[in-house]
Amino acid sequence: MSSNERFGYEWDKYSVIDPNYEKQFKNWIHPVEPDDFKGKEVLDAGCGMGRNSYWPLLWGAKRVLGFDFDHRSVNAARKNLANFQNAEVQYKSIYDIQWKREFDVAFCIGVIHHLKEPKFALKKLVESLKPNGTLIIWVYSYEGNEWIVRFVSPIRKLVTSKLPVGLVHVLSYAFSIPLYAFVKIFKGPSAYFKQLSTFHFWHVHSIVFDQLIPDVANYWKREEVKELFSHIGLREFAIYQPPNKTGWTIVGKTD
Repeated sequence: MSSNERFGYEWDKYSVIDPNYEKQFKNWIHPVEPDDFKGKEVLDAGCGMGRNSYWPLLWGAKRVLGFDFDHRSVNAARKNLANFQNAEVQYKSIYDIQWKREFDVAFCIGVIHHLKEPKFALKKLVESLKPNGTLIIWVYSYEGNEWIVRFVSPIRKLVTSKLPVGLVHVLSYAFSIPLYAFVKIFKGPSAYFKQLSTFHFWHVHSIVFDQLIPDVANYWKREEVKELFSHIGLREFAIYQPPNKTGWTIVGKTD
């Protein structure tokens, strides 16, 4: 199974919109605010089951088009966004998008770091934006996730990314149960673990499962992110570390 198929399994199983997803989305797009989506044409690249498209629609976006490269993800997103007449979900690869200067805002949360050709995908997203459009990307950071790179990534690379995804889902309980107990007892110590302590067990388990299934998962340092976003057609961009300090949010502007 490719990563998109493995994530399709995840979004088919965890397809409920949880209110906590709004706080997560706000963290991922920081410092962009809900009002920045109001009245805008928005593209959600790699929409999964629609949990990130949902909030701009609720905040007053004029239109949100999401796409994903797995039919289970697309079906789940269509179901979750069915009450919004200005929402559309398509089956498409990020490498094959052909929109040119169509959207005011394009965002891609938690996808670029799983791609084998991230720079090519970013250029396609930039091309989809109108002049002075806004690109919002969230990716894993090395800073703040050193423990994952050291202890979890070797397990994923050597074992779990190669196992049947259903088996990985079961094996994930060996990690999610002690993690859930830890964050509930200690409510920290990091901002991210404090955030996890507010989640339901199924949500924590889905996060653990998500970490163990992809065949590609890059944890980039700030300088690597700076290089990745250079020369892709942006007039300017800035790199931020969101409040929970587990990734990089990159906000760029087109010419």
